[in-house]
Amino acid sequence: MKWALSSRLRATDTITICFFVFLTLLNLFFFPSVENAGVFILCNITGIVAIIFLATKTAQNNNSPFAIAYYWYPIIIIPFVFKETYGMILPIWQYDFDDVLIAADQWILGSNPTQWMSTIASPLLTEILQIAYTSYYFLFLIVGFELFKRNEKKEFHFFVFCIVYGFFLSYIGYFVLPAVGPRFTLHDFHSLNTELPGIYCTEFLRSIINAGESIPENVSNPIAYVQRDVFPSGHTQLTLLIMYFAVRCKIKTRWLITIAGTLLIFSTVYLLYHYVTDVLAGIIFMLLTLWTAKKIYARKIIL
Repeated sequence: MKWALSSRLRATDTITICFFVFLTLLNLFFFPSVENAGVFILCNITGIVAIIFLATKTAQNNNSPFAIAYYWYPIIIIPFVFKETYGMILPIWQYDFDDVLIAADQWILGSNPTQWMSTIASPLLTEILQIAYTSYYFLFLIVGFELFKRNEKKEFHFFVFCIVYGFFLSYIGYFVLPAVGPRFTLHDFHSLNTELPGIYCTEFLRSIINAGESIPENVSNPIAYVQRDVFPSGHTQLTLLIMYFAVRCKIKTRWLITIAGTLLIFSTVYLLYHYVTDVLAGIIFMLLTLWTAKKIYARKIIL
């Protein structure tokens, strides 16, 4: 029974189930502190059951409607896990480590880079970089859909695994060193539209990013609501992975992805979302993700 089930699970399934188990154990350990721990545990168990169900159904009939859900369920799982970490990190730590990251930036560069970047700021540059930063949420789909459409199953499954695995590694980083970023610590969050104005889309896109990070509109203390998702820079880590696969798999839009990705990584600091230290950590996490992912995938780790 165990081996029959294991043979149906992909590496992506295994790593996702393992992370659900990790989060469940963490919720149990900090149960009195995490307000929604019971809900999170129930959702994690439901997620595990759903993955096993979809894997089983797809193994029985690879052309069933369940197969599509099975191949693309990370689109739902990743945002859910992101929000679960939101409900866990602050209650567990009740402290932000921005002072450590600010000190690291000053040690590396001798100053705060988000402050001297204001010397090159312009509404046009801000507009371009805000669009590039927001494109992050579409770059995954561009690469994934093309690989899926080309029926390159081996590359598609490895790509999905690396992205999911990379997200999970970045979430562990959020647990280890929670921080909110320079727009809250070195700058005035309420003055961003004045300090760093765009042209047409910037304010709208900025508000979408804020909503995605659980910041309600017009609150006086947004730092109390924002996600602790600064270290490492997941935007840097995952974008570099996307760029790697776009070039490696010869995706049609690989040069556009490379340009957009480069602008995106620069925008993480320019737009005040991240410290330079976060970006450097994102690069290291990308290399760590790719190096370990190849080893895990080659061994076809199963439950």
